[in-house]
Amino acid sequence: MNARPESWPRPADGGRAALAAALAVALFFAAWGALHYGFYARGQISDATIYQRYGEAMGDGLVPYRDFAVEYPPGALPMFVLPALSAEEDDPDAYRRAFEALMALCGAVVAAFVAFVLVRDGAGLGRLAGGVALAALAPLALGSVVLSRYDLWPAALTVGAVAALAAGRNRLGFGVLGLAVAAKVYPAVLLPLAVSYVWRNRGRREALAALGVFGLVVAVVVVPFLVLAPDGVWASVERQVTRPLQIESLGASFLLAAHQASDLGITMRSEAGSQNLVGTVPDVLAAVQTALGIAALVWVWVWFARGPAEPGRLFRASAAAVCAVVALGKVLSPQFLIWLVPFVALVRGRRGLAAGVLLLLALVLTQLWFPYRYWELALRFDAVASWLVLARDLVLLALLAVLAWPLRRPARMS
Repeated sequence: MNARPESWPRPADGGRAALAAALAVALFFAAWGALHYGFYARGQISDATIYQRYGEAMGDGLVPYRDFAVEYPPGALPMFVLPALSAEEDDPDAYRRAFEALMALCGAVVAAFVAFVLVRDGAGLGRLAGGVALAALAPLALGSVVLSRYDLWPAALTVGAVAALAAGRNRLGFGVLGLAVAAKVYPAVLLPLAVSYVWRNRGRREALAALGVFGLVVAVVVVPFLVLAPDGVWASVERQVTRPLQIESLGASFLLAAHQASDLGITMRSEAGSQNLVGTVPDVLAAVQTALGIAALVWVWVWFARGPAEPGRLFRASAAAVCAVVALGKVLSPQFLIWLVPFVALVRGRRGLAAGVLLLLALVLTQLWFPYRYWELALRFDAVASWLVLARDLVLLALLAVLAWPLRRPARMS
């Protein structure tokens, strides 16, 4: 067994890592501030009002899932209640500002972790600068959606978990990953990679112990709500699992394009918190997408398990697994692209450069229609927005291909 992952043979330069992290945080805060001015401040579509309703209900002593319905996992609840507890009642914008400040902190943590991991991974100046710039400036490319969604919270936890694993802090990494899964389910796709990584480097006993830590953390967060409100928790899960084909997803983008090119009849219905295409064809496409997504995940898991368990492959496999969820899921909200940013920023070599360019293109394409053309898309199937959605989704497919194909490469080319 390897006592230390083979590509991190010496301790990190603590001073260089701290400097890189500080610069990343400063750059991120500058980008965050810019989101409040100019065209970024126009036409925003915010979920903060939903979060505020949840937070105020919890502040009044109501129990989530039992006393009121919640569509998000229990690990998300602190992000909703903390701004409510700190906001002044006579200030209508206080909750929004407090929530944005909390998300800004999470985003700064993401940027700092990326900088730290890149330094620890021995990144040269070019790779370090590019990775830090992507992590810190991505909000400018994606737009104002990052201000009013809580996805920076699970993103910070997920990249923190991978950073801990790559540094050899296995149980800490699994514990943080458990908290990430409790906050937003998508990080669960990294669990097979994490188990394989630790098993190969530290042995079966350590892998099972770390897996136990993961399970314990998830249980501590979720089980109390299962005991208090099993029906409410189940209803939240069922709502997410049974969602129809959301209008921004890959299958929906094909139908939107067909509608523009041939007047194909399509029907939109608002339900489950989003605008969706409904009918037999959308349902079939949703099932096909789900099957393809599962196949892509299994492909990535098997590839990783059959090769060297070293950090560069862990970063790339993590990026590919998350990209499979985003690109092939039947729901593809703009904020989901936040999940990809830290992992793409960590991918090595020319593959990492190509992945970074594709991700930036996907972010910009998303901002070209969201939020400015979103309601024209949802209500009138706007032609410009329809083609932009298709272009963005095809770019995400290309990103998945870059990350996951060809899978068999020598370790030094990962």
